[in-house]
Amino acid sequence: MSPRHAADPAPEERAAVVTGLGLTTSLGGDVPTTWRALLDGVCGVEQVALGEPDGPAQEYLAAPAAVDPGTVLSPAKAAHCDRAAQFALVAAREAVRDAGFTDVSALAADGSRVAVVVGVGLGGITSVLEQDRRLRTQGPGRVSPRTIPVMLPNHPAAEVGLLVGAKAGVHAPVSACASGAEALAQALGMIRDGRADIVVAGGAEAALHPLVLAGFARLRALSRRHDDPKGASRPFDADRDGFVMGEGAGLLVVESARHAAARGARVHGRLTGAGITNDSHHVAQPAPGGTGCAAAVDAALRDAGLAPEQVGHVNAHATSTPLGDLGEARALHSVFAKGVDDIAVSTTKAAFGHTLGAAGAIEAVLTVLALRDRTAPPACSLERVDPEVGLNVVGRDPAALPSGSLAAVTTSMGFGGHNVALAFAS
Repeated sequence: MSPRHAADPAPEERAAVVTGLGLTTSLGGDVPTTWRALLDGVCGVEQVALGEPDGPAQEYLAAPAAVDPGTVLSPAKAAHCDRAAQFALVAAREAVRDAGFTDVSALAADGSRVAVVVGVGLGGITSVLEQDRRLRTQGPGRVSPRTIPVMLPNHPAAEVGLLVGAKAGVHAPVSACASGAEALAQALGMIRDGRADIVVAGGAEAALHPLVLAGFARLRALSRRHDDPKGASRPFDADRDGFVMGEGAGLLVVESARHAAARGARVHGRLTGAGITNDSHHVAQPAPGGTGCAAAVDAALRDAGLAPEQVGHVNAHATSTPLGDLGEARALHSVFAKGVDDIAVSTTKAAFGHTLGAAGAIEAVLTVLALRDRTAPPACSLERVDPEVGLNVVGRDPAALPSGSLAAVTTSMGFGGHNVALAFAS
């Protein structure tokens, strides 16, 4: 693959615009709070005690949500939803209101032009494990009648679809840690194909459970820096030793440019391209040299009609694992070649951990904000960039985006070899 290629401009009528943003993370329960905390260098990682109600708790490194979604929703709605769906609803409600719809049911008269795409990685895993505990300790009669609906991967998407009255399609891509980004790629396709005027899209995850953490630990994927929680997640750092799990959601309102203009909507930015590839290499390890990630970024740029030199910012997947970070760095070097030194690369998982299926969507929101505010967010824990990484990684202070830079890319990768790259423009 050539590191440079001729731009192939996409017709303006195929463009999708972002009119609404919603977040809930370990840094805050909404977009303004999360963004401000991120720019201020706040870290949401801490020691968390987790265990079953009838057993001893153990300390884990994690980045739990700053605001419990169950306290934001009505008690009735919270009781009927898995925690991942609760996060999705909180973020979706903010995104829809941010898009100018004070009443979420007002997105469309009959919902026939409204769609929803919400991805998850593990989905209702905590609900499944809780009901299994009840089955083992209290018997089948104590298992909740809501067990099946909440354990399904489409549960967060279905709840958001009900919230906004979506009738043009409700979808739930499941591609591990690339799920949230793939949801946005699917949303872009729906807008371009004319299947919807508005798509509420993103990802959600709530998987902070001892079994999940133990499983990742056995893979040697987690940081073991328990004596320094705030410095545990350090993507691209020379001393990184694994990721820290987080939870939360990111939802965006993606709209056709024509529809947004017709209703006089405020536009945060444009979703201009998407690239999806697979490594076909290993279920849990990236392809050597990051070739799959490079192909996804290259495809996103081509899809957006962008030349590599037009990109001034990358929000990297960068989980803080030794192999994963290095593979991604090599991918970015491959695509951007000598121009990579001019790109401000942010590694935001340093602040809110790895939110698995929600990560790509949360980072898409942050990429839109970076372009809007001309500011690349910092890494709260970065000490020294790994010499093998060799990227212009944003340190502990925010960085102004290069003058004239109007485009940004965000990358996502997941177990199973999934790679997704999204291109945004201001």
